[in-house]
Amino acid sequence: MVLDLIVIGLIITLYPLPIMAFVLVVSAPGGLWKGLAFILAWLGCLVAVIAVVLLLTGGQPPPPRSPPSTAGLAVRLVIGIGLVAYAEHRRRRRTGAAGTPGPEGPRPGPAADDDAHPIASRMDQASAWSAAGLAVLLQPWGMVGAAATTVMEANLSDSATYLALFGFCVLASSTLLAMELYMVFAPERAARALADMRAWLSNHKDPAIVFACLSLGLWLGGTSLYDLTR
Repeated sequence: MVLDLIVIGLIITLYPLPIMAFVLVVSAPGGLWKGLAFILAWLGCLVAVIAVVLLLTGGQPPPPRSPPSTAGLAVRLVIGIGLVAYAEHRRRRRTGAAGTPGPEGPRPGPAADDDAHPIASRMDQASAWSAAGLAVLLQPWGMVGAAATTVMEANLSDSATYLALFGFCVLASSTLLAMELYMVFAPERAARALADMRAWLSNHKDPAIVFACLSLGLWLGGTSLYDLTR
């Protein structure tokens, strides 16, 4: 369980779309408070999902090869296959758009920040509540669902489980927390660095999404098939 949570938490914290949106949030007027609201909502989603799973399992992992255990592995396998399929869809869309000829020759790929442009146009007037809602909207729910199937294995009678769950929440939020703290202690330097980072992500967003989804999808699919067939 611990290794799975580390892998999932690492992919979540490096997923580019929430990072790009968070840069816009903290760069807006009142950005520190909006960023805090974003992080609290982000963490709230993770904690809520974990709490619901633990409530359903009673804090005890289901017996191996029992219907709940098999169902959890099957769901994780489906999520893994879905992530691989989405990575391939994203790769094909980018490749096709980049190579489609137009009246003036091949068209460039999709706008680098097409996912973040609507956010940029509204964030200056957005409230902290809007930033919190944006965090919920941009939560990579497929990956969080994979974490939920992993949390089914949690045993609350073991004190190390609490540390593992807490560590997952912190790891999955670590990039956002680091950016918020950077803005607190070095706002001018952080603003320049975050703007440069967002520009880089805008140009490399699609490959990063493909890599993240493909890596996690293969990991989930491989571990799920191993546990289902052993």
